[in-house]
Amino acid sequence: MNKPTPLSGFPEFLPSQRTVEREVIATLSHTFELHGFGNIETRAVEPMDQLLRKGDTSKEVYVLRRLQEEDNGRDKGMGLHFDLTVPFARYVLENAGKLEFPFRRYQIQKVWRGERPQEGRFREFAQADIDIVGRDTLPFHHDVEVARVMLEALGKLTFLPGFTLQVNNRKLIQGFYAGLGAPDVEETMRLIDKLDKMPAEEVGKLLVSEAGLTDEQAAKCLELATITATDDSFVEKVRAMGVESELLEEGLTELATLITATAPLNTDSVRVVADLSIARGLDYYTGTVFETRLDGYESLGSICSGGRYDALASDGKTTYPGVGISLGVSRVLVPLVQKGVLDGDRKVPSTVLVAVNDEESRADADAAAQALRGHNVACEVSPNAAKFGKQIRFAERRGIPYVLFATEGGYEIKDIRTGDQVPADPATWTPQNESDLKPQVVANNEEKK
Repeated sequence: MNKPTPLSGFPEFLPSQRTVEREVIATLSHTFELHGFGNIETRAVEPMDQLLRKGDTSKEVYVLRRLQEEDNGRDKGMGLHFDLTVPFARYVLENAGKLEFPFRRYQIQKVWRGERPQEGRFREFAQADIDIVGRDTLPFHHDVEVARVMLEALGKLTFLPGFTLQVNNRKLIQGFYAGLGAPDVEETMRLIDKLDKMPAEEVGKLLVSEAGLTDEQAAKCLELATITATDDSFVEKVRAMGVESELLEEGLTELATLITATAPLNTDSVRVVADLSIARGLDYYTGTVFETRLDGYESLGSICSGGRYDALASDGKTTYPGVGISLGVSRVLVPLVQKGVLDGDRKVPSTVLVAVNDEESRADADAAAQALRGHNVACEVSPNAAKFGKQIRFAERRGIPYVLFATEGGYEIKDIRTGDQVPADPATWTPQNESDLKPQVVANNEEKK
């Protein structure tokens, strides 16, 4: 068999790199659960009619079919989910009678999307979502809550670069465009969403030619999009533009409330900003919208996005509004790992390598290893009875920090990083530094060239 060619867009990690991903997932999960979010996992496939409900996604869906299936086979019309929102909406409807509302869930799972692979964009990738869903109503304070929870979770990932959470409100911008007299509010919003990809001058021309705005109206829309603030000072800046609308005032109040409530979470590495250029192109957002940029990696685009949707799902009698935010785990980690910015400090989970004096005493080495495992010290036994120097180098190559030796006077353990060697009882020994008990994430500020 020839050496396989890697599939573009389907990233895989080496064991040490997987340490980074596992630490991120564990930290996120722990933080979400501290805030009372329950974990779910949904199936990988959904009916095509459900997948295609979320805007213009037909080009992104991977269709699921058996190789030998006939045209009218029972698998026809199924596809792999391209995000976690569509399956979550279906899950809520299917289980509404068994769920307690407001329902708080987190979900960390793979998704599949038929995009052109590039930095930060993949065909198979992991996402981490939190959502709060109500029955018919969902108070605004939940918008504040999901922002605070995700900020807290990201803030605990201290090995990541800093980031900025950019927040806006669809009521604010829709109310502004309507108060301005825009003939097509939805198209105006869609075009403003292109500002992070196109020069403002080009977007302005499109606002006139495609959204039907006058030059003066287009200029006002672009001016609104330049407003940013880390406090509620943006409110007066918007009002000073002279546009009036009840919906605009509602959006200003909600955004000011959220910015004020999250301000205490601002640090040198975590920043929350009201950014009135954020529109989010998807048509189901109805209030708060989030985007997040990673310091030094702005080219990745938004790594964490979401918002309020007043109709996540509906069965015709009951509507389920929600608010949520989704972190692109793979979008953040794969570029950082591939550039050598993040890695694990060892290739295996083992804290200790148990040396083998000779093959006749391997059973004793196995027993010592089992004694270590009995109090949760990960270890492995040397694969051969080579000279101790070679066994130590074997441990070094794998990143194992300690080697346990059987001597005439009993067991001794050597920290091969410092050279210190002391007596040790495998039944009770544990490293002085608790961080040695499992692989750690190592951040390297110098990227690989």
